[in-house]
Amino acid sequence: MSDDTQAQAGPEGDGFFRLSETDKTFELRWRSGSLKYQDFKLLSEGGIAKLYSAFDENLRRTVVYKTLHDHLREDEIETQRFLREARVTANIAHPGTVPLYELGRDRNGNLFFTMKHVRGRDLRNIIDALHDGDPATTAAFPLPALIDILTRACETVAHAHSRGVIHRDLKPANILTGQFGVTYVIDWGLAKVWGEPDIAHPEMGHDEDPALTPVGRRYGTPFYMAPELARGDVHIDGRADVFSLGLILYEILTHRQLINGETMQEVVDNLLNQPFPKPTEAAPQNEIPPALETICLRALEKKAKDRYADVGSLLEALQDLRET
Repeated sequence: MSDDTQAQAGPEGDGFFRLSETDKTFELRWRSGSLKYQDFKLLSEGGIAKLYSAFDENLRRTVVYKTLHDHLREDEIETQRFLREARVTANIAHPGTVPLYELGRDRNGNLFFTMKHVRGRDLRNIIDALHDGDPATTAAFPLPALIDILTRACETVAHAHSRGVIHRDLKPANILTGQFGVTYVIDWGLAKVWGEPDIAHPEMGHDEDPALTPVGRRYGTPFYMAPELARGDVHIDGRADVFSLGLILYEILTHRQLINGETMQEVVDNLLNQPFPKPTEAAPQNEIPPALETICLRALEKKAKDRYADVGSLLEALQDLRET
């Protein structure tokens, strides 16, 4: 092929537009709802739901298709949470939430929703790679880049709070960095809406094993919950998210998880009763700026009244530090 012919043909590769796709005829007997999704490929599977990549035959694009496990189809609590996740995500309408395309039921009556297929890495994956000393990750994500990711996550959460929504399940795995430097906060299934009744759930004892208790069915992820959530306090506000963001900042600084335990009782005891080591004590080998450690420790105050008053105040502290 000559250079001129190659230039006219254009580059090949995934994601490159082709007229055969964009100009494909839209049939009069077009497919709607779940019928328009084809070529399902399992991306991940948790205790509650499954994520697939799927191809939208009408718009000729790949999306993420989320649905509950079959055995939870009639589960009232998980159905409510699934609907809440979809509707909260759709209505927060912020650049830091993944665009949601459709909510519906398939031909068997199973709930599903579709959203943008984001290509990137979550913060859990990044921190684990940093802990293992992966050279490529270390080069790609120095501390300032990680703080930028956290700052953008705070912007999203602060916006959600301004709309009356508390996330309640913030953790590194729920912060995703995608293309073009965009950071997404995902998984709003445990969100609490101010002034609205919470989704009822059965009591769970402190002696239950967090590895056996489906994450999110009651507390959110045990290792990232605020003390007031662990105590089962009725009145929860945005400072619960401040605490979780403080835990994420702690991991960014130290590359290790702060709260641990083999059983729920041990996790709760470590959270409520044991002193937290400072980041510089937990990871003396890391170069941790004193100002960042101060921000982290204030966000991690066990009494909500001693933390930042809201995520906006935490965000302001991080932004002020970045500007100095």
